[in-house]
Formats: sequence, C-alpha cells, structure tokens
Amino acid sequence: MMPKRITILGSTGSIGINAIQVIDALGEEYRIDYLSANTNSEKLIEQALLLRPKAVCIVDEDSSTIVQSRLHNESIEVLTGRDGLLHVATQKVDILLNGLVGSAGMEPTLKAVEAGTNVALSNKESLVMAGQLIENAKTKSGAEIFPVDSEHSAIWQCLKGELMADVNKLILTGSGGPFRERDINTFSNISPEEALNHPNWDMGKKITIDSATMMNKGLEVIEAHWLFGTKPDDIDIIVHPQSIIHSMVEFSDGSVKAQMGVPDMKIPIQYAITYPRHKPSSWESLDLLSNQNLTFQAKDIVRFPCIQLAYDALHKGGTAQAVLNVANEHAVYRFLDGSISFTDIPRIVEGACELHEYSENPDLDNIIQLERWTKNFVVNFRP
Repeated sequence: MMPKRITILGSTGSIGINAIQVIDALGEEYRIDYLSANTNSEKLIEQALLLRPKAVCIVDEDSSTIVQSRLHNESIEVLTGRDGLLHVATQKVDILLNGLVGSAGMEPTLKAVEAGTNVALSNKESLVMAGQLIENAKTKSGAEIFPVDSEHSAIWQCLKGELMADVNKLILTGSGGPFRERDINTFSNISPEEALNHPNWDMGKKITIDSATMMNKGLEVIEAHWLFGTKPDDIDIIVHPQSIIHSMVEFSDGSVKAQMGVPDMKIPIQYAITYPRHKPSSWESLDLLSNQNLTFQAKDIVRFPCIQLAYDALHKGGTAQAVLNVANEHAVYRFLDGSISFTDIPRIVEGACELHEYSENPDLDNIIQLERWTKNFVVNFRP
C-alpha cells in the first residue's frame, strides 16, 4: 500500500515539530513530501536532511541562500517567498497540515482546499478570516477540513455518529490562562514574560498571549461556527483550569458528551492525520485517578473583553471577523515588543473593528486589502 503523503506548513514551529514526531512514530504508512518554514532556516535544513521531502519552502527570502546552498546536492527542491509557500500548498498530497501562525495561514488553506486537498487545520485564523470563502471552496472541490485545535478536535470526536439536528450547543473549554484569578486592576501592569507563562500548555508565543487575553477562545467560537455550522448563540465557553476535558457537546435530550485527555497537542494532530482511526501511540495517557478534581467556571467578559469582541464580530459577519483577527495578531506582537500594554490589546481590536470599511461579502482581494489597512492601524496606534 502506498504511504499517505503529507505536507506540513510551519514545520519548524510547535505544531510542525509535534506533527513530525507523530508521523515518525506512525511509521512507513505515512510520508512527508513537502515542508515549509518562515525564517528558521537551520531547523528546516535539519528536517529536510532527515525526512528527504520532495521540496521545502523558506518564506523569508533573506534566509533562502543558506537553504539552497545546503540542499543543493540533496535532490530536494528549494522554493522561496510567499509564492513558494502557495505553490507548496497546492501540491497533490493526501493531507496538508497547516501549522502556520496568524493570518499568514489563511491563503494557503484556501488554495489547498481549492486544489481538492484535505486540510488538517491548526491555523484557526484561516476560518476566522475567510470562513465563507473556504466553505465555498470545500463545496466546489470536495475537500475536507480536519480540526487540529484540541477543542475542535474534541467536538469533532463527540459529534461522530451524531445528527447535528440533535445538538443543543457546543461547549468550548479553556484553562482561563495565567490571569483568571489575578486582580483585574493590575492587568495594565502585566508583562510579556508573565503572559507567556501558561499554566498547562507549551505553545508558541502568539497563541500563548491569546490564551492570556482569552482571545483564543473568541477565535475558537468563530472557528467552531464555520467547522460545524453552529449558530453563535449555540456555542458557549466554560473555563476549565485543569485542561483535561477539551470540549463538550450538549444534546437536545440533556445528555453531554465530553472528550478528555492529557494536554498534549500530539493527540489531536495524530487523530487528524489518521482519521477515522484512533491508532496506537506512545504518548502519555490520561490517569483519571490522578485527576479527580475537575472544576468549571463561567466565562468572564469583563475580565477578558476579547471574548465579547469575537462574539460581536461573528454576529456582524462580513469583514468584521478578519479585522478582529488581524488587529489582535499585530496588537499581540506590539505587546510582545513592549510598545503597548496588555489592556491595550482589546482597545486596539475594538477600534479596528469599529473604524474599518465594512463589507458584507468580501472576496479574497478585499480581505487582503483589509489586512494591510488593519496592520497599519495597529502599527500607528498610540497608547
């Protein structure tokens, strides 16, 4: 039997590295044909020499010379820049895993779906920014999206064998991040170092800050809407500090299904790759006797206003969701470089959503133009 061919976008990041570990453990049934990285040329070269893909793409053209030089005699094609990334995204494989960070992942997802490739999606920004465009492309090409976010993977698994007509609501769980009990009056003094100290998950910087503001939950509400066709008011958020229950589905008869597991991204990554199978793995399994105290709290939109901003954008539709996403992304980068405060993040997002030129049915060009406008808005924000 021919091995299942896989593309990994963002192979040098947290999701990509975990995915390579998963695929290596799965054995010869799976083969990595394409890899991409943004700037980490040394890690990409290391991966390419180990995995021997058909091609790699280094998006940062300043880093391309070293990659081309080191792989020159290795029979591995080296592509560069944004065009190279989109070329890799459209190559014929069985599944593309999109582990890119931020809005940069949106267009590769769309192009892969248009090409008829199934996408294992970690990049939630794809659906937040261009959910309708991707849905239209799925309908036309027949491609599927397999969620990699632990929350959406959990819901996907809970819905297996069920009728959506029987679903009452989706319940996304979240740890609440490092500040769920901190004095709200001190939020303006939160440092990047404090915000990067997540209590449960080991993730990249951007998503870790999103967890601290709980914008990640807001983005996940929007993503869940597009993945499962659920109305905004039928998607809830519950804080679950232990991160053992990854999400739940409540049905019309009052019953609730929950998916549980240790907080390890390799689990949802593997399920997306091996779907519909739960194949054996060597990762740590859940010991219920060591996790007897599972607690829950209501979401707090006063403490974490980004949650409400996301619901508002989803209700409004159109370009509001894309602007919300891009404004948040670049506000996070400004917070990380120390030029704005933690509490400036929701202020910037709200301002961009209110002031942008709204369109109800944006096409790809509209979204790309708004991405530029929103980035400029954030860059020019003065606290």
